Amino acid sequence: MPELPEVETVKRGLEPVLTGAKITRVDVRRAGLRFPFPEGFAQALSGARVKGLSRRAKYILGDLDTGFSLIVHLGMTGRFTTLTPQGLQNLGEFYFETGSNESADGPHDHVVFHLEGGTRLVYSDPRRFGMMDLVETARLDQHKLLRDLGVEPLGNALSADYLAAKFKGKAAPLKASLLDQRIIAGLGNIYVCEVLHRSKLSPKRMAGSVKTDKLEELVRHIRDILNEAILAGGSTLQDFQHTDGGQGSYQQRFAVYDREGEPCTCGGTIKRIVQSGRSSFYCPKCQK
Repeated sequence: MPELPEVETVKRGLEPVLTGAKITRVDVRRAGLRFPFPEGFAQALSGARVKGLSRRAKYILGDLDTGFSLIVHLGMTGRFTTLTPQGLQNLGEFYFETGSNESADGPHDHVVFHLEGGTRLVYSDPRRFGMMDLVETARLDQHKLLRDLGVEPLGNALSADYLAAKFKGKAAPLKASLLDQRIIAGLGNIYVCEVLHRSKLSPKRMAGSVKTDKLEELVRHIRDILNEAILAGGSTLQDFQHTDGGQGSYQQRFAVYDREGEPCTCGGTIKRIVQSGRSSFYCPKCQK
């Protein structure tokens, strides 16, 4: 599943296409994706102009001039293709080509946004784990998928003091606590493994045992790694694609993720364990 850097990359790629654009028509080819589309979904979007895009955790949010906002989650295989009257168009740094044909009639092309001027934005999702919803912008923070989310990892609200308060007395493993979306919104398994390695903290360590100085280091590495991954266009392990039909490159810089049995930079050997049904990769020698 795409994590925060991948979703941010997609959001940035969609901005030059959607910001200020008027949606003239929406074709919906099925009743829903992971969830059913809301009643009147296509009709509510038709005629709306996109005022701007933002990201909350792993959700892309489109602010419309109708007083509503579009919520999009890519799931595991959700992708966008931009088709112009001239065909696929390079949009500068970001370019989306997902395997859909230029007629937007592929078997996995489920939603087509027709924009003023003839551009079409095609949402494809082979496994249909993505979702789309519409909500009044004024009530966006109360949406069931957003209301319980924690702070943004790249925002000013994330601090050592904040984590100290959230982790106080917690016997849960540090890895699980960092993945708790009610504490930090958008952190995923890949980047938590990398953050913990750079911070020299074991994923098995109790969250409540981490001292303030290490929490400050942890916050710094969370920001650094996420920003590095965004600059690299995210990580491509299976389905994620973006620029010029290509892929993110941060996976080439993984220190521990998916490297079980390989050497660590400290001379130790990377190990894999399972925590709460997820693989954790770490080095027992340098992560304490």
